[in-house]
Amino acid sequence: QVQLVESGGGLVQAGGSLRLSCVVSGITSGINVMGWYRQDPGNQRELVASITKGGIANYRDSVKGRFTISRDNAKNTMYLQMNSLKPEDTAVYYCNAKDLLRGYDYWGQGTQVTVSS
Repeated sequence: QVQLVESGGGLVQAGGSLRLSCVVSGITSGINVMGWYRQDPGNQRELVASITKGGIANYRDSVKGRFTISRDNAKNTMYLQMNSLKPEDTAVYYCNAKDLLRGYDYWGQGTQVTVSS
């Protein structure tokens, strides 16, 4: 079993910054790609950024240049540094980890990010 626990969400003014963390515990040896997703009411969950075990990162266009994803494999922790936040970034942010070999998909419980204008 794998457990993911997010932290770091909160309320921030537009233009501000937050850093999200996701700690992974359990049997983590099979984890390959990790990512951050977000979902606000009435919309589907969307991928914000992903990162491979080797550190290759991808971002959705709307956050490029503002968000940075990183991971510390030794600490089994993933981060999302969010700068220049906009009200449209408001959502519940979820941590995701994939075991591509076994076909498993793990999710955290989510952390709320609210950006006020």
